[in-house]
Amino acid sequence: MPENAPVNVDGLAWAAARGMGALAEKMGLEFTEFSVERCVATMPVEGNTQPVGLLHGGAYVVLGESLGSMAANLHAGPGRLAVGVDINATHTRSATSGIVTGVCTPVHLGRTVTVHEVVVTDDQGRRCSTIRITNHVRGIE
Repeated sequence: MPENAPVNVDGLAWAAARGMGALAEKMGLEFTEFSVERCVATMPVEGNTQPVGLLHGGAYVVLGESLGSMAANLHAGPGRLAVGVDINATHTRSATSGIVTGVCTPVHLGRTVTVHEVVVTDDQGRRCSTIRITNHVRGIE
């Protein structure tokens, strides 16, 4: 972990103070757990669907990028910024109602690169999408 990474930070308070961005707010994302080791957020299906009533694939990606980017920034610590450089998603099931839950865990936490996996499940706990996001960590100029 970088020298300036936060120690004993209340992750939910940090995330609330930072804000999750206008898009994530419009889509109804809510963080329920937030630490360097694990971040969890929920998102309603309603209002985030394709014309045929399935959760939009891009909505899964917004959930994944929101979790992965915020987790990378918490890891980066003060005076540093994590920015996404790659994201991919594999959708394996379609959610049509209720909420989906994204669980983000680190694959790699380096000084300049982080990689996170986000598993998105439906209300029945079935995996709907698997997202991997890579962030570049740099100093704020």
